[in-house]
Order: sequence, then C-alpha cells, then structure tokens
Amino acid sequence: MRMTRLRRHTSSLALIAAASLLCTQAQAAETGPSVLQNKCMGCHLPEGNDTYSRISHQRKTPEGWLMSIGRMQTMHGLKISDDDRRTLVKYLADRQGLAPSETEGVRYAMERRLNTVEHFDAKLSETCGRCHSGARVALQRRPAKEWEHLVNFHLGQWPSLEYQAQSRDRDWLPIALNEMVPELAKRFALETPAWADWQKARPKAEVLAGQWSFSGHMLTKGDVRGVMTVGSAEGDGFKVDIKGSYADGTPFQGSGSAILYNGYEWRGNVKVGDTTMRQVFAALDGEMKGRMYEADHDERGLDFTAAKEGKARLLAVQPSFIKAGSETELTLVGSGLSGKPDLGAGIEVTHVLASSANEVRVKARAAVDAAPGVREISQGALKGVNLTVYDKVEEVKVVPAFSIARIGENGGSTPKVQGRFEAEAWGKDAKGEPLRIGYLPAQWSVEPYNERAEEDEDVKFAGQMQDNGIFVPGGAGPNPERRMMTNNAGNLKVIAKLEDGGQQGEGHLIVTVQRWNNPPLP
Repeated sequence: MRMTRLRRHTSSLALIAAASLLCTQAQAAETGPSVLQNKCMGCHLPEGNDTYSRISHQRKTPEGWLMSIGRMQTMHGLKISDDDRRTLVKYLADRQGLAPSETEGVRYAMERRLNTVEHFDAKLSETCGRCHSGARVALQRRPAKEWEHLVNFHLGQWPSLEYQAQSRDRDWLPIALNEMVPELAKRFALETPAWADWQKARPKAEVLAGQWSFSGHMLTKGDVRGVMTVGSAEGDGFKVDIKGSYADGTPFQGSGSAILYNGYEWRGNVKVGDTTMRQVFAALDGEMKGRMYEADHDERGLDFTAAKEGKARLLAVQPSFIKAGSETELTLVGSGLSGKPDLGAGIEVTHVLASSANEVRVKARAAVDAAPGVREISQGALKGVNLTVYDKVEEVKVVPAFSIARIGENGGSTPKVQGRFEAEAWGKDAKGEPLRIGYLPAQWSVEPYNERAEEDEDVKFAGQMQDNGIFVPGGAGPNPERRMMTNNAGNLKVIAKLEDGGQQGEGHLIVTVQRWNNPPLP
C-alpha cells in the first residue's frame, strides 16, 4: 500500500512540478526560514546559524528539493500546504542549489529528455543508474557522511535492492559504502569553488526583463522562431508572452508565467494555443538555453535558445543547410541584427526579403561548384553560426537512434507516450570527412527488430507509424488477440527513406508498458 501511494504521489509530482515551483523570492526570503522551522524541525535537529541536520548538508536543483519534500510527505507524513511547499523549494534552491557549471552535461534530466542514453562509468551505472538515471545523482552535492546516509536510506526503504539485477551477483552494500561513497564525495562534493564563486556573482532576476529573440526545433514539426517578452512580477517571478511561428507558418504564440531560481534556473508555464508547455532553461549572460515541452506529453518538446535585446547575438540560421547549385530561403535569427549577411564562400545572397533586429530573411544561391563543407556565416560583426553546403546525401540516420514509446489509455489513466523521429542526412566535405547536413523529409515505416518480434507480430500490435515520423503506440492492458493475451509491447526497427534520393536509415524503438513512477528527475 505504501509503494502504491508513493507511485501515485511521485507521478503527480511530475505533472505539477512546474506549478509547484512557481513562487516569489520575497515570499521565500521572508517565510522560508519559518516554514523550514515549523515543518521540518520535528525531525531535523537545529545545528545553529539557521542550519539543520541532513537538510543543510545537501545541495540540489529545484526539482531535487521538490522530490525531497514529496518524499517527506509520502514516507514520513509531513503535512504541508502547496504554498508552503513552493516557498520551501524556492528558499532551499536559492540557498543550496548548484552552480551553472555543476549542471553541465546532465541538464537533460531536468529538461525531460527521456530518450537520452547516459554514459557514466560502469560503477556508478551499476550501483545507482540501474534504478534511476545517473543524472539524478550528478545533480546533487553532499559530503561523505551524507552519501553514506543516502546508501543506508536506500537499503532501508528498498531492502530487496540487494537481490535485484546487478546487485545479487556482488557484495552490493560493501561496494556502495566503501567504494562509491568516497568516490561520490569526491566527484559531487558539498563545498566547491564553483559554488562559492557563483554565490558571489549570482545576478539579480530583474536583469531578465525585456524582449528575447528565440529559435528552436521540434522533432517532426521543424524549426520555430519568434520573440518572447518577459515582464517582471513580484520577487523573482515573471510574466511571459510569446509571439512566433514554425517554418511552415503554424503560429507559436502564448502567454504564462515563470520564476527564476538561484540566479539562472528558469522554470515557466506557458499556454501555447490550447496546450500548456513547461519551460526549463538556463538563463546566463543574456542567453537562455533549454527545452520547452508539453505538460501532459513531455516527449513532445522543442530545443530552445534565446538572446536578450541589448546584447547583439546571432542564434541560428534556418534551415542550416543548402545544396550546391540550388537557391533557397534562409532566415537568420538573433538579437541586434543589422546589415546584409555574409554566408561564406560559394554562397550568394540574391535578395534580402525582410530585415529586423531579430530576424533577417534572404534568398541565397549556392554555386554549382561550391565546395561541400561548413561555412561560418556572419551578420555584420556577429558570428558563431554555421551553414552547411552539401552536394549529395551519403547516409541517413534516424534521430533518435534509440527511443522508447509506451502503451497507454484504453480506459486507463496513463496517456500513451509517442515515439517521434526525424531523418538526419549526412554527406562528405571536400576532404571526404563525414558532414552533417540536417533533417530532410522522409517516408516512415516500421519493421520487426528481430525474429522474436516477427514471430510475436509486433508490427501489427505495438502501434502505428504515421507519415510525419510520429509513432503512436497501442492501447494499454492485455490484448486477447495476442499470443498468451500479452499487452501491446514491441521491439521495432524504425525505417526512414528520404523523399528526395531514396536513401534509407534505421533506428530502434522499444514499445513498452506505462511508467508509473514518474518523478521530476527520472
């Protein structure tokens, strides 16, 4: 019964995470210490100077602190209102967060990039990453004693973990205590120069108010661009208004609110059309980078980069490739743009179609003999964006190369999790080296991944691949039409065949069951 409640609670945490994280600095600064004292001191002993046992010896992201408070509610009976929880998350994330450099390489967990294939060392993967992402470990900081407490907590809360895969074949507890604890304390220490320096240099939230030019890309939908207007609200809160469009002309417009944690961790809720989308960005040095994704379907998301007005910056060129001997329309996206762009050797700007500080749209022609390769383009004095010239496609890769979709619905409470794919074309540069071109239109299909998948008729039961590269999995629950009435899981090859040229690539898709434990950090 306890584990059932835990699954329900952690799943609901994932759904309400962004809403729970919206709070103001003023409220947190004023009431954070009192909430901490009133709600936490019953179990966590005061140690002086507004510090408490366990709590004051950890640093985490906003999502990490939200999960900790949720665990106190579920496992230890903590009674706390939504407002107090928001206040406490804000207070702790500001006071005991992570420096920007400490989140590099593992932000995919906060951004809900759930198809990421992690590459941690074998010991961390086998000791910790077999149950949850390695990023969840890397996004917290503790001294050795606290890492030891964490190991003991795991064993006490989940005693069967010593008998599961990658633990029953070894002395898991001695390895965890004697080998992993010192390693974690060294790699993810509580006190670091990066954190000390960030606390001194942390900017005020109000510097983010203003207009932001943005560019992005959503798998299966394409490039997007526009302007996001940020208005200051109380404390570290903001009002957000977005006006933009996809490359195919579909509007990308909406409004909502956001909050800044720890000087750079931006979290927002924006309703785009009829869809609520979460924003998880790192806001640093006049630039925002991260991901926007649908609140109810985190697999539907877009990469996002934005530059603030007043700081000239070239963000992207859309599309980012041109074929030798062809003419196409290109759009440069950035902030403080002016003048005529230089697209590099062998590429001529034939017409400037539109020009503003945020967007320059041109017609460009690549010479027939333009050497295939990457050009660094410039807009006045601004550089940093590349345009690829290619002559032919040599290879097609399916992106992502490995993906997981999940059955759902069919009378149940859990929605289906789609697979979403694009065909990434590759050529060769003038030296014969591999050259990434970009995403090109393709025809999509699925096939059995192996003989067992063919025998089980996975193509028939696991779901349907649509023309746009979206795979919609089957319904949840036992299927009477399948052998032994199994569910609609499957093991599939994803086939992309370019519409122009017919080159073909393959990816791997696992269609599996629902994810019941779905916390903010996977």
